[in-house]
Amino acid sequence: MVVYSFYIFDRHAECIYKKKWAPRPTSTGSKSQQANGLMDGAPQPKALSAEDDAKLIFGTIFSLRNMVRKLGGEDDRFISYRTGQYKLHYYETPTSLKFVMVTDTKTNNLRIVLHQIYVSLYVEFVVKNPLSPIEHPGGIGVNCEMFELGVEQFVNASLMS
Repeated sequence: MVVYSFYIFDRHAECIYKKKWAPRPTSTGSKSQQANGLMDGAPQPKALSAEDDAKLIFGTIFSLRNMVRKLGGEDDRFISYRTGQYKLHYYETPTSLKFVMVTDTKTNNLRIVLHQIYVSLYVEFVVKNPLSPIEHPGGIGVNCEMFELGVEQFVNASLMS
């Protein structure tokens, strides 16, 4: 399994943590378009900055979550969605923190894994840390070395092995 990236958004829609492991594959058009030369000479899309990427991810989960709630009712939950290149996994805590992980398409549901990251790492190293701010105004993110090391070890040990 390949893990591309991991994000945490607070209740104010600010990205308070982001970590990238591998670049996400980009869509290059269909093979028939490439064979016909339609993609030749077309400008290649510019890579997004880390902030723009996080805003795009948040906008996607916000829209999909609202669509699921409107179509299915309050009891239905948005868990994940898959494209041809990646799969986005989503977990929302009772305090409206949003944990998002982007992986390859063959990955099973990671809702339990995201919950484990929240309970075992975020709560232990960020929430219980007296030096960590309660709110993250202006996008000031999680700045806890133990949390970052824990996420790195957890992902490498449980997902990438």
